[in-house]
Amino acid sequence: MIKASTQSMADAQFQATVAAGDYFIRTLKAGDTLRILDLEGNQAADTLFYNAHDPAERYSATDTIREQGNVYLTAGTVLMTNRGNPLLEIVADTCGRHDTLGGACASESNTVRYDLEKRCMHACRDSWMLAINRHEEFGLDKRDITHNINFFMNVPVTADGGLTFEDGISGAGKYVELTARMDTIVLISNCPQLNNPCNGYNPTPIEVIVWSA
Repeated sequence: MIKASTQSMADAQFQATVAAGDYFIRTLKAGDTLRILDLEGNQAADTLFYNAHDPAERYSATDTIREQGNVYLTAGTVLMTNRGNPLLEIVADTCGRHDTLGGACASESNTVRYDLEKRCMHACRDSWMLAINRHEEFGLDKRDITHNINFFMNVPVTADGGLTFEDGISGAGKYVELTARMDTIVLISNCPQLNNPCNGYNPTPIEVIVWSA
């Protein structure tokens, strides 16, 4: 569902550009609103969310899909934790839908899907691991890398129940906004994938903007 934001950039508390292939990590306070902006279009932002006070409670694709009865995420979707609690709500969305089934690229999946020579190519899991190791203050480790959301990514469900990676449906300047229902750690990998069309074979920057409660 397309729904424009009511936020004013003049009121933003924080703004940063995340380069292609880079990571972003920050804590949102309950009530804060996060915007992820696709600057140039056709970019995927692989994102993890955690309860800031207990990272063992985290975003759950299973619980979110069950509660909303839809495999795609958009305005009005409440993101649920693995303990059945509301974590964030998508309050604005100019893209229309976002994937929560396709998972994130890793060196192992690059090898299996594409070629042995692709194993050493940078991947979203590498970005998350780098963030976790550089920012021990968030209390995360590799066991916390579980369900993620692929904002702006187009992963259609086929008639026989499979998944395909297709050209993105986002465009330059499109965004998604989420309001935190609890204090939340957000960890983004601005996807570096070059082997499928999720980034149009050309990863580009995103922008992250935060409004305080």
